[in-house]
Amino acid sequence: MHVESIAIGPSDALAPVTSVTAVAGRGLEGDRHFSANPKPGESLTLIESEVLEEVGLSGIESRRQVVVRGVRLNDLIGKRFRVGEVECVGVEICEPCSHLQKLTRPGIIQDLLHRGGLNADIITGGTIAVGDAVTPL
Repeated sequence: MHVESIAIGPSDALAPVTSVTAVAGRGLEGDRHFSANPKPGESLTLIESEVLEEVGLSGIESRRQVVVRGVRLNDLIGKRFRVGEVECVGVEICEPCSHLQKLTRPGIIQDLLHRGGLNADIITGGTIAVGDAVTPL
């Protein structure tokens, strides 16, 4: 159960990084969703690498910030977990949208329905890096 990749940046220029600073109550520094007052679940998005492989998308194409392997993200809804040194709480499934479909391919909404990842809040900040463990608390 670990972080496989991270992608952040402005909406039109997501790029892979090896690590990122997570700020409690704000999001990931340098990302398009970083905010002084994010809505619940907008601080961090995660998706399972196994799902991406099945539907033929990369982490950047999925538009999720953190790709994980070996973790069933739907099981973390309403629960606390750690990504590296960062404590988070799962808020809701990150369902695919029509914008994602426009950027990728027809049918991706159905392919990712109920397994499009997890929207989470950051409870305690720190660094998230590729290779970090993902641990339910």
